[in-house]
Amino acid sequence: MADEFDFQTGESGASSTYPMQCSALRKNGFVVLKGRPCKIVEMSTSKTGKHGHAKVNLVGIDIFTNKKYEDMCPSTHNMDVPAIKRSEYQLVNINDGYMCLMDEHGEIREDLPVPNNDIGKDIEAKFEASEDFMVTVLSAMGEECAVGLKAMASK
Repeated sequence: MADEFDFQTGESGASSTYPMQCSALRKNGFVVLKGRPCKIVEMSTSKTGKHGHAKVNLVGIDIFTNKKYEDMCPSTHNMDVPAIKRSEYQLVNINDGYMCLMDEHGEIREDLPVPNNDIGKDIEAKFEASEDFMVTVLSAMGEECAVGLKAMASK
């Protein structure tokens, strides 16, 4: 009864979120609100009520869509925190609305669209001006988006 297992497509096993006690969350930190990865912009704690739990009121902005979300949670309960990865890439080209990005190992990726916001306009303007710059890409919960850019350090 030897079962055949295919380990070629296995994942690392790392979760896209991890639990954290609500009272340990901080402003400018990250949390999952309504199933979306958000940056905490406002946080207030109410006094302990008759049922014995202080409540934490959280307001967060979605890191990909900039949509505002609110949630309330007892301070002793756990909330999900998104595992966020920040990567730097050099912009090589823009093709049909998609960025051609190169990492520090010389690997090229062409699967990220130019964001449809002010950052996207900045990326396109600097690319048209033939400037060399790095694009900051944020990855969380299976989504990726360019969230910033910075000038490359001159050598």
